[in-house]
Amino acid sequence: MKEPDKCENMNDIRFAIDLIDKEIVSKIALRAKYVKAAAKFKNSETEVRDEQRVRKVIESKKLLAKEFGVSPELISNIYEMMINFFINEEMTEWKKA
Repeated sequence: MKEPDKCENMNDIRFAIDLIDKEIVSKIALRAKYVKAAAKFKNSETEVRDEQRVRKVIESKKLLAKEFGVSPELISNIYEMMINFFINEEMTEWKKA
């Protein structure tokens, strides 16, 4: 994969983006497995939803966004959506236990 400023055409760009997307999706899948595993350590719905933890995670990711030079608003929106989805998944797992 070429660095962005070394790409010579759209094929180079698309190839790199496809590789990055594959890595992103694989990391989200791994995160999902940890979320489901976390359910067995929670004792209540409040612990599953843990709003204070959610705020802390989102704020920390906004700081990472700044560090990496990407929009904190974008990262915040992505994490809010992802966390809300995963909370619902974790709640389903927690109710099974």
